[in-house]
Amino acid sequence: MSTQPPDKQSRSDRPKLTLPRLPEMKKAGEPIVMVTAYDYPSAQIVDEAGVDMVLVGDTAAMVVLGHDATTPVGMDEMLMMTRAVRRGLERPLLIGDMPFGSYEKSNEEAIENAQRFVKEAQVDAVKLERGGASVDRARAIVRSGIPVMGHVGLTPQTATALGGFKAQGKTAEAAAKLLEEAMALQAVGCFAIVFEAIPSAVTEALMPKLEIPVIGIGAGPSTDGQVLVLHDLLGVYDGHQPKFVKRFAEVRKESLKGVRAYTEEVRARTFPDEEQHTYSIAQEELEELARYLEDEALVGTETPWDW
Repeated sequence: MSTQPPDKQSRSDRPKLTLPRLPEMKKAGEPIVMVTAYDYPSAQIVDEAGVDMVLVGDTAAMVVLGHDATTPVGMDEMLMMTRAVRRGLERPLLIGDMPFGSYEKSNEEAIENAQRFVKEAQVDAVKLERGGASVDRARAIVRSGIPVMGHVGLTPQTATALGGFKAQGKTAEAAAKLLEEAMALQAVGCFAIVFEAIPSAVTEALMPKLEIPVIGIGAGPSTDGQVLVLHDLLGVYDGHQPKFVKRFAEVRKESLKGVRAYTEEVRARTFPDEEQHTYSIAQEELEELARYLEDEALVGTETPWDW
């Protein structure tokens, strides 16, 4: 009989997902499940739940670090969180999200930071946003031997330039540009692309043009897979909720309920319970301690255990 804990045993029974498996899933019409996560316990949860890919996204700047945009988070913070997630994963692919300012300057800087993700956090791939100059960066990183996931549509790092956090590709011209960017990323070797906040009908029209897996977030049901931020789908984050988010749980409400109950019990002195939540001591040891405490001459000098 195995001595592994049930959760570890169930996770190890599933084979680890590999990059070559993704195009097979696309071809077979098998939906690909991706979730963002930012720490060790969250990684354990999504792994045990059976997701296929885990993205340590720069959305951590907002849902974990409390910023109002994704741009403030840097490489050191992203690497710290990605290392934590790595320690909690066994089966899913791990993807590190290259933060704003980590790849725009040059191909050399992009490669260097992508290599940091691989060396310091053992990621399987990295993700970067947009087409344009990012296509050159993606090409350079791919040629250096590191798999790259692209990202088009609403790209949070440049949301200001896009007019804010709103849907993209809502005109024929804008939709055509999205396709051009996606095709360019595919051409330079990206293994998959994220479509974010794109009208469902536009996504459906573009999907036949792409050979690599497309992961949607607010892009409709016709993509090869879906991704959501863990803190959004669990109801942990209380900030702005995009239209495309569905709450699959209400963790924040339950957490608030629990902490309020704890606060009330502490103030009412009903927690900790003497029998359930405290440690015991042998009566003779307690009596010896009492004798020591009653002897004022011993205070500030040697203890009985020094005799």
